[in-house]
Amino acid sequence: MIDDEPSIHNVVTAYLKAEGYEFQSAMDGPAGLAAARSFKPDIIILDVMLSGMDGIELLANLRRESNVYVIMLTARSEETDKIVGLSVGADDYLTKPFSPRELIARIKAALRRMQSPYGTVSEPVILNFAHLRIDLSARRVWVGERLIELTAVEFDLLVALAQHHSMVLSREQLLEKAWDYDYFGDTRVVDVHVGHIRQKLGDDKMIETIRGVGYRFEDK
Repeated sequence: MIDDEPSIHNVVTAYLKAEGYEFQSAMDGPAGLAAARSFKPDIIILDVMLSGMDGIELLANLRRESNVYVIMLTARSEETDKIVGLSVGADDYLTKPFSPRELIARIKAALRRMQSPYGTVSEPVILNFAHLRIDLSARRVWVGERLIELTAVEFDLLVALAQHHSMVLSREQLLEKAWDYDYFGDTRVVDVHVGHIRQKLGDDKMIETIRGVGYRFEDK
C-alpha cells in the first residue's frame, strides 16, 4: 500500500489487517519503490500523487522489472492520470473517494485469477494457434518460439478472446471476464490493455477492433 494521505492509508490498512493479508505500507514514492522491490507483493495499491516520486514514475520504474498487479488510486477529476497510469502499466484503478470494501473486492478478484483457474501443472491446458501458444495452467504465452511477458490482466484478456475465437466480445464482456467483478469504471481501460497486448505480440492483426462493439481474436 503506497499512499501519503494518512486518512486513506489508515482505513485501507485496517481493512487489509481485518482480511488477514500480509502487507507492507509506505508513505512516499522512493520508500514505496524500495518496499515493492524487497517485499515482492502479489498486489500493489498505488496512489498517483506521492512525494519524492509520483505514482506514474514509480510504476514506470517498477514495470521494467516486474509484472506485479497494480491498482492505481487517482483523484476523481484527473482523467489524464487514469489513462497515463494505464498506459504505463497499471492493471486497474479506483477514483477517490472510494469504498474500502470495493477495493478489497478487487483485491480478492485479482488473487483468484492469480491462482490459475484453468488447470494444474500436472494437467496442462494448452491453446494452440498458427502463431500463438497459450499455456493456461502455467499462464505463459509464446509467439512462435518467443516467450512473451504479459501482466495478469493482459493474460486474462488474451485468454478470453482466444477462447472465443472468431467471436466478437464487447468491452463490457471483456471487463467481466478479465476483472472478475462488476466493473463500474471507464471501458477505455480495455482499449489500453488490448493496445499493450498487440504491442507485445508484435502483430496488430491477431486482435481485430470491431468499431462500436469490441474485439475479435483471429488466428488459425
